[in-house]
Amino acid sequence: MKRFALSRGWATPVIWLALGLVPLVLGEWAQSQLAQFMTYGIFALGLGFLWGHVGVLSFGQAIFFGLGAYAMGLTSLGMLPGIAPSTFNGLMLAFAVSGLAAAVLGSMLFYGRGLAGAYFGVVTLCAAVIVETATGRWDFVGGNNGLFGIAPLDLPAFIADRVPDSTAQYLLAFAVALGVYALLRWLTRTPFGTVLAAVRDNDRRATFLGYNVALHKTIAFVLSAMVSALAGAMFAKFFGFVSPTLIGFSLSTEVLIWVAVGGRGVLMGAFLGAILVRSVESALSERFGNYWLLLLGGVFVVVVVFFPVGVFGRMLALAPPKRLRIGGAASKPAGDAAPRPDPGVDGRVRA
Repeated sequence: MKRFALSRGWATPVIWLALGLVPLVLGEWAQSQLAQFMTYGIFALGLGFLWGHVGVLSFGQAIFFGLGAYAMGLTSLGMLPGIAPSTFNGLMLAFAVSGLAAAVLGSMLFYGRGLAGAYFGVVTLCAAVIVETATGRWDFVGGNNGLFGIAPLDLPAFIADRVPDSTAQYLLAFAVALGVYALLRWLTRTPFGTVLAAVRDNDRRATFLGYNVALHKTIAFVLSAMVSALAGAMFAKFFGFVSPTLIGFSLSTEVLIWVAVGGRGVLMGAFLGAILVRSVESALSERFGNYWLLLLGGVFVVVVVFFPVGVFGRMLALAPPKRLRIGGAASKPAGDAAPRPDPGVDGRVRA
């Protein structure tokens, strides 16, 4: 069992190493496409953290992806008075707007009645529909046509002269994805992450233990929103356009599928799930035309039935932090945030 756990512990570093070596084996077009898929992977990391580690299922996560994309687009096009058109300013605005929106929405939903489960999902779904509709009718942001002509990233001369644009784009997406994964992975291993896991398992018991459940959920919601906004800002720069479809129910549903297929209990599983599903979508659409959605739906049903913890859930599960290992639990990988039936938090919440 220990050897098996050790081998699974090596799986994630090996995958990251393989992704880092992609420019050596793939052509420029394939690198560019994979960089775009990695952008969606970063988006999935945000939801994977919120859903898998905190137990909060949001049907409106695309709101923050879209806010990040529009913030970057408006800044890059110089449409915001007083804000210089630069990538840095666009990124800071994306973080600020998405973080503020998540803080307001999270405070409204988690405090007071403390909405959770299906009720939280319905409210976030309604919020996504409202924001998408409002964006489509707002002429300042392009209405239903969106924003076009967003300038790509300005690469330093010493990089642009030596590395093809597609390779530079891929390496940037890879570096950002690795950084976001490392940050979220580290956060789940901290005492704060331990409390989030306790909240996920049984928020009432966490409350009885003295933890502010609403505050912890709100902070996690804000962090997830900012990760989603980062992915949206990268999307705007990589694709050169944004539209209301990036902020509504459709994309919010898609990211749920990516995370569920990859494995919501493991951050790396959520990331790979996005890349896998987008790759399958691309292949099916080229081969079967308009019927690819039916085939993708069938694939999703098969995965949910035969892989309830996701395609990569068990393979990439890692051992819990030492302070959470009780008795023989040290040799039982539990994933980044592997969902469990309600075993309680007694003996586990030791900050």
